[in-house]
Amino acid sequence: MSQQAERDRLIELRRDLHRHPEPAWREFYTTARIVEELERIGVDELHVGRDAVAEDERMAVPGDDELETWYEQARDAGADEEILERLEGGYTGAVAVVEAGDGPTVGLRVDIDGLLRAESTDDDHAPVAEGFRSEHDGAMHACGHDAHATFGVGVIEAIADSDFEGTLKVFFQPGEEMIAGGKAMAESDHIDDVEYLLAAHVGLDHPTGEVVAGLDGFLAVSHFRAEFEGEPAHAGGQPNDGENAIQAVATAIQNLYAIPRHEDGATRVNAGKIGGGTATNIIAESAHVEGEVRGETTELKDYMKARAERALESAAEMHGCTVERSTNGEAPSAESDQELVDVVGDVAGTTDGVDTVVDRDELGGSEDATYLMRTVQQNGGRAAYVGVGTDHPGGHHTATFDVDEESIPIGIDVLAGAVREIAERRP
Repeated sequence: MSQQAERDRLIELRRDLHRHPEPAWREFYTTARIVEELERIGVDELHVGRDAVAEDERMAVPGDDELETWYEQARDAGADEEILERLEGGYTGAVAVVEAGDGPTVGLRVDIDGLLRAESTDDDHAPVAEGFRSEHDGAMHACGHDAHATFGVGVIEAIADSDFEGTLKVFFQPGEEMIAGGKAMAESDHIDDVEYLLAAHVGLDHPTGEVVAGLDGFLAVSHFRAEFEGEPAHAGGQPNDGENAIQAVATAIQNLYAIPRHEDGATRVNAGKIGGGTATNIIAESAHVEGEVRGETTELKDYMKARAERALESAAEMHGCTVERSTNGEAPSAESDQELVDVVGDVAGTTDGVDTVVDRDELGGSEDATYLMRTVQQNGGRAAYVGVGTDHPGGHHTATFDVDEESIPIGIDVLAGAVREIAERRP
């Protein structure tokens, strides 16, 4: 296959994934398409669904009805039936292994999920103009994970056709947007022998042709949901008989934002979603709040989480309610190792299409690739998070976000080249 034909095939894969965005643990069509591509390439090992993750470590898994809806949607879209059966119950994602003789085990983590937000319908939005806009109402690839999944497939193909000596493992990870899938893959056996790990992301306000060899500044994060239960009563006739769950939530939110900052570094808190009550004349017996805390380090995140839990519990007690708390997603902080940053930078500097190489930059957000990075590092290995620039007309997580497709072959060449160079240097 010619280089242009291979490029066109990968672009079509990316567009197919863009048409079918799926959120955490609902990536049925996405996983099936990736598996089809991996089977076409012919990898040495392919772990799918339950075989790819530690089952008990999945977070923010939706209910059975929700999973069934997305499962049937994937089937209707033409996903392979045999592959779908292996994903039933929301066990999405895959780990592909290429074995090529003696050498180190190098990992690449790419995320595959979409976001629950509607995509632009403007005629000048490229997916609309080119006919690959999301076919799922209220969902889109607004952060480039369709390109990331394509990176993974492209790197496997490039490595399989190269003189690479060692083992390559590519982790096609579900649920990054909800910080829900990284731990499940990091706690699987597949990461245990990985000596070097790369993760990658497109964009992040870096233009096409620019590569960041090592991203840092990952804020450790914890997502929570708190459900308050009180006692109902007639708001006009017997207001004194009620215990107002909405009042408890209001107090909790006020106190969450009053958590003191910390001298050791940056911290964040946000109440992002609230709900409750039944009618204007009924003292609310139930209400809920969903939010998050973040910290510059894992320790600072833990400080914020402990203070948030105290705020929730005390608000419930103050208003005669009870509260049930749950963690919907969580990820630690991490840093890129300079040894791998140097390798990526050297490779990027000689890759066609790369105009600028940035040694390091700050992400400023959170990412659950940090689970895999820290696991590799704690096992004595090295890890780095690579930024592949792409011109995007809208910011990440906006309705007009899109990936400049010229950046896809650049990302594949940089990552595949780095994998080969890592195996040769063993930094």
